Amino acid sequence: MVRHYLISGRVQGVGFRWFVHREAAELNLNGWVRNLPSGEVECVAAGPEDRLKELEGHLRQGSRGSRVDRLQIHDLDDNEADKLGPFQIEGAW
Repeated sequence: MVRHYLISGRVQGVGFRWFVHREAAELNLNGWVRNLPSGEVECVAAGPEDRLKELEGHLRQGSRGSRVDRLQIHDLDDNEADKLGPFQIEGAW
């Protein structure tokens, strides 16, 4: 399964991308996370449905210092997984 997530709230400048990276890597998911100019965080993750559900729980909770106001979830075509490697942070130094 491949899912796209859009996270709104206080999710930039609080270590949220690093939090998502850690949780997704521990779940052995492929994909990426990045900040958007709108102040939201965007994430694409691929893996078994149960692990994606677990990631979603972490996304809803957020990192310490963050506040998640809204989590939008969209399923993507499974062939999108072919384009994804080990989970990474896009736009990080």
